[in-house]
Amino acid sequence: MIKAAIFDVFGTCVDWRSSVARDVRAILPQVDAPSFADAWRDEYDPAMARIRDGARGYVPLDDLHLENLDRVAAAFGVDVPDPTGLNQAWERLDPWPDVVEGLKNLKHQMIIASCSNGSIGLMTRLARYGGLPWDCILGAELAQDYKPQPAVYLASCAALRLPPEAVVMVAAHNNDLHAARAAGLKTAFVPRPTEHGPGQAIDLEPEADWDLVAGDFIDLAQQLGSGS
Repeated sequence: MIKAAIFDVFGTCVDWRSSVARDVRAILPQVDAPSFADAWRDEYDPAMARIRDGARGYVPLDDLHLENLDRVAAAFGVDVPDPTGLNQAWERLDPWPDVVEGLKNLKHQMIIASCSNGSIGLMTRLARYGGLPWDCILGAELAQDYKPQPAVYLASCAALRLPPEAVVMVAAHNNDLHAARAAGLKTAFVPRPTEHGPGQAIDLEPEADWDLVAGDFIDLAQQLGSGS
């Protein structure tokens, strides 16, 4: 019996690419905003990898994003007038159209929480911006590590005082689900085929026999309501 659903946020719940590009366009009109957003996001995993590998202690994602912004701005040959302000673009990401309704439906059935690499502060502000009705904010900061390390999934389950098998991890990324399954959680895949723009070539289909595959969060709520 599934008692809680925890969610990847960037890409799964919110459209980071279009939203970040919107803020980049307003502050740096001279650059190709989607390309800048992509380049900024491309720095995300390498920055976290240094922490996952033990080369650096835990640093909240807000700070990594700001460091990465400096790197990307230099690569594009631009000066950012207000780096801290632009960095807050990650707190203003628009939910995909089905997300708020689907989460509200799920909340009637079970605990719902974020399980993101974003900090608690970032996730709280993002939830307020987009109306994401989480019961609580879980994830990387709680574990002082970054997904796909098992500690992140297990710390989220432990915080809810639930065994991993009573928790379903919901993500649009197959690698996230592989790691969650290895940690003992149930898994649900919801594709976001335009997360990386019109030419997206990854995570278009489930790559394993995930416990659930849903077209969107509304479909996911219906499946969990009938089968959990």
